[in-house]
Amino acid sequence: MTTDASATAARRPGEQALTALGLGAPALDPADTSPHTFPGGGRWRTEIPSCEGPEALAVVLKEASRLDVPIHRISQGSGVWMLTDAEITEMVEATNERDIELCLFTGPRGTWDIGGSTRTDSRGGGLRARGHDAVAGCVEDAVRATELGVKCLLVADEGVLWTLHRARAAGILPADTTFKVSALIGPVNPAAYAVYERLGADSINVPSDLTLDHLTEIRRVSGTPMDMYIEAPDDLGGYIRMYEVAELIRRGAPLYLKFGLSKAPGIYPYGHHMRDLTLSTAKERVRRGRLALDLLARHGADGDMAPLGSRLPGELNRFDVGS
Repeated sequence: MTTDASATAARRPGEQALTALGLGAPALDPADTSPHTFPGGGRWRTEIPSCEGPEALAVVLKEASRLDVPIHRISQGSGVWMLTDAEITEMVEATNERDIELCLFTGPRGTWDIGGSTRTDSRGGGLRARGHDAVAGCVEDAVRATELGVKCLLVADEGVLWTLHRARAAGILPADTTFKVSALIGPVNPAAYAVYERLGADSINVPSDLTLDHLTEIRRVSGTPMDMYIEAPDDLGGYIRMYEVAELIRRGAPLYLKFGLSKAPGIYPYGHHMRDLTLSTAKERVRRGRLALDLLARHGADGDMAPLGSRLPGELNRFDVGS
């Protein structure tokens, strides 16, 4: 999963004009370039998040075709339990037809549970699975989803991640199932990132407020694919890092570019009472993706995209499942 660390830097925003005015930025340090790539080549993939059902998926696929936005992964946030078998099957078939990875969220989360501590200033246990029954619910979702053909599962709890990884190793879940760590519990330092890798994560969503130096620090200890909102929902900070995309790729590769949406109401857990909002925001997320890709192209940084249809993370470091 490595490549030449001296990868060519893209043109930086406003570079020529600022240099002419004597305001040029310091030269980039080649040592900051991530040495990692996706297996099969490429340094970045794309993801459209918050695709909550077949109808939203159809909107995303239609808009992606219209705007020529390549998509590697589509993810959902409400959870497997919020979809019928028929809806999951329809989403699996639609994404398989286009060779796009579908990722569904697993099970109960603390903020939807009875625990009042998640609503205090400290947030208590946050989004994690509270108690044995919540873990069991996540496992139930995982088994059901994979039996219906889903190959990627989103998790928001370390214990659930380790349990699902053990289930994968034991053959309870298919060997090619991948686990994506949610932005809701994303690690913020290289030591924590490496722990998630060893617990079974195949891609890890880091908070969108990490600095470029933080990404470089993480890449010095782990080559696990990283997910990052280029534009984050308001409940995750609402950060917009459009002009940093090329540098985020240089520092954070292999990187999933997630096209979220700020200044939009939350839609989890989704129901048909939120249909109009969900469909309109799904369409706009694709447009945000087009804007980011256009910016990459203008800066000469749109090369090195991973092949469409690629989804596996490559060789990663794991804890011994027998321990």
